[in-house]
Amino acid sequence: MKTSDFYFDLPQELIAQDPLEDRSSSRLLVLDKKNGDIEHHIFRDIVDFLNPGDCLVVNNTKVIPARLFGVKEGTQAKIELLLLKRKEHDIWETLVKPGKKARVGTRILFGDGLLTGEVIDVVEEGNRLIRFHYEGIFEEILDQLGQMPLPPYITHQLKDKNRYQTVYAKHDGSAAAPTAGLHFTPELLKKIEEKGVNIAHVTLHVGLGTFRPVKVEDVTQHHMHSEFFFIEEDQAELINETKKQGGRVISVGTTSCRTLESAAAEDGRVKACSGWTDIFIYPGYRFKTIDALITNFHLPESTLLMLVSALAGKEHIMHAYEVAVKERYRFFSFGDAMFIR
Repeated sequence: MKTSDFYFDLPQELIAQDPLEDRSSSRLLVLDKKNGDIEHHIFRDIVDFLNPGDCLVVNNTKVIPARLFGVKEGTQAKIELLLLKRKEHDIWETLVKPGKKARVGTRILFGDGLLTGEVIDVVEEGNRLIRFHYEGIFEEILDQLGQMPLPPYITHQLKDKNRYQTVYAKHDGSAAAPTAGLHFTPELLKKIEEKGVNIAHVTLHVGLGTFRPVKVEDVTQHHMHSEFFFIEEDQAELINETKKQGGRVISVGTTSCRTLESAAAEDGRVKACSGWTDIFIYPGYRFKTIDALITNFHLPESTLLMLVSALAGKEHIMHAYEVAVKERYRFFSFGDAMFIR
């Protein structure tokens, strides 16, 4: 299976630069994974496609303002930092630009010294391990100095930080939003629950590895970065009970999907657990737990496009994307959604 099999032509103007005022008013392409049939709706119509007894599984990770701008101590050279993974209490794996200015021993000052970082190691792919020094609470300082780590294809400034956050975000730790969840409003979630649909919460802290381009032509040779996830006992029970009663497990986003599939036994039962996952789902994968998926439209040749192709079939997905381009759907993080049922 080749990476180039997942290429499609996407006009630049279809990349959504700003979130819609009403989260639930984005468009929704509904794809039947059995026969490839397509319908066009508005996202809030998702209620009509959910049945009493189904379980919607959302990722309640919270994006941290992980982009920091500082200066190198001594030279005052500008340095940009992106927090990727917390390794220990005050030690983070980071992406530093420009990397050549951040050798081991380099000290970087943020906010006139409110926060200081010291490069203590260079790890895989040139990422830097940085130990931070500060007075007070790290999260509060980060909130004051950091910016939301928007993907590189979004060039507009985000006016409201909360628009790159789901309404149910709870646990700090992501370097990117689980974007399929951005379409839900509290009102829509209430309607869904009133219909008799359960909502289960899992947590996967999204790393940038999810969005790394596939640089090998043979898909199977691509290496996924690991991301931390956890599932609480009561949430695992809710998901398993849904399966037992014949309801569908509907994943909101590829991150929830990867969490469930990482924690599932061969019989589809999900166990309460925590750990790191580097699961890579591409066509040929047999899904153990999820029955349907709500997702955004993904980049050409990306691992996310491969994941949705594994669920609905590559032909169905590539055709649906062709239709989405023709119908002028909005793509990527702030774009429209797809429901694969």
